[in-house]
Amino acid sequence: MAKRKFRTLDAVEKDYFREHPAEMDAYISDIFEEYAQTRDASALLASLRVIAKVKGISDIATHIGITRQGLQKALSAKGNPRFENINAIMNAFGYHLMPQKIDRDVA
Repeated sequence: MAKRKFRTLDAVEKDYFREHPAEMDAYISDIFEEYAQTRDASALLASLRVIAKVKGISDIATHIGITRQGLQKALSAKGNPRFENINAIMNAFGYHLMPQKIDRDVA
């Protein structure tokens, strides 16, 4: 019996966004909204890594002035990028970080 090869979620997401680039705006909003609720930095970094792969890791790294390996390390599960790095990565994606008011009652 032939051994089946399964695709990773990252591979599925990359293929999806390559075929549907217009969906990336909503995805980016969603991942930051999820991060705001869960504070799960590794999930945010994994999602940003998918976007970087779709847009081209080498191109993004060159745009922000770091090596390809440095970008991959920053966006890895054990990555701990500085705020400036996240801001630069988002800028290379064509976005900027912007605060959003939290609607909540403060006593």
